[in-house]
Amino acid sequence: MTVTSPASAPDTHQGPASDERLLGTSPLKRLLSRPELGSVVGALAGLGFFSLAAESFLRASSLSTVLYAASTIGIMAVPVALLMIGGEFDLSAGVLVTTSALASSIFSYRMTANVWVGVGVSLLFTLAIGAFNGLVLARTKLPSFIVTLGTFLMLAGLNLGCTKLFSETVSTKSISDMDGFSSARAVFASTVTIGGVAFKITILWWIVLVALASWVLLRTRAGNWIFAVGGNKDAARAVGVPVGRTKTGLYMGVALGAWISGQHLLFSYDVVQSGEGVGNELIYIIAAVIGGCLITGGYGSAVGSAVGALIFGMTSKGIVFAQWNPDWFKFFLGAMLLLATLLNAWVRKRAEATA
Repeated sequence: MTVTSPASAPDTHQGPASDERLLGTSPLKRLLSRPELGSVVGALAGLGFFSLAAESFLRASSLSTVLYAASTIGIMAVPVALLMIGGEFDLSAGVLVTTSALASSIFSYRMTANVWVGVGVSLLFTLAIGAFNGLVLARTKLPSFIVTLGTFLMLAGLNLGCTKLFSETVSTKSISDMDGFSSARAVFASTVTIGGVAFKITILWWIVLVALASWVLLRTRAGNWIFAVGGNKDAARAVGVPVGRTKTGLYMGVALGAWISGQHLLFSYDVVQSGEGVGNELIYIIAAVIGGCLITGGYGSAVGSAVGALIFGMTSKGIVFAQWNPDWFKFFLGAMLLLATLLNAWVRKRAEATA
């Protein structure tokens, strides 16, 4: 009796098994998938354009001015970009900068304390406002547009009311003769000379914030949470992501940026006007969008927001160096916003098509 073994199934594999998850990504695909690609192209185009339009644009002193203008926007654009990646907005960011400056100035003057005490109180107060925005958003489930619009109106009224109450005018009293003012100015509003060219300290603050935000987004669990809640908060919650805490942390990040910007405002000019900052929140959002952040959330980068702020700085100062009518600035800014958004959309489509 013979026993026949079952026929073995034919080998359909013509080579080693492959898994698309293990396939390498080409450098071109990685480049096209970067959210800041469109803004980098726009920045290079802007650099070339203003270099031809204004002979003085490429001078070291002019580039220092451009970087300073970009840094004053970029310090806020970085945390605003992270918040947008997390799927939310903050319409109170502009007036919050002024609130931070006013808190430092008024507290220091009224309490006749070392200005560093006022700076510390301002930090706590500003972070509390950011936490308030995040907690209200998490508890009420209201859109961030409504929550932060309410905060914007309250802060605008608080800024004016408190300034007139304590100073009897719309600007704060001078604190330049108080203890600690010179050291605080050195930290927040000093000028560093390198190779005969003066650079504002805000440029360093800006670089540090971009590096820190990029590390958080790309190298930490919190970065994964930010992308997750921005892409689909319900799915993120289902897999254990602390959605409420993540968004509250993002609002506190915006508050931290507002505190840095506010201290720079105060120690640069010594006094603060209570009505400053209104409308700047739109500029921060524009810089983030130009840098590749999506309005719908879940996509963007800190580097992109920095490039968007750089484009803003080049445009605002390039128009001056070219001796054009500055009344056209907002026209150019709006045109750049539309072109950058269209370019970012085209880059994303190409990246998806080649994926």
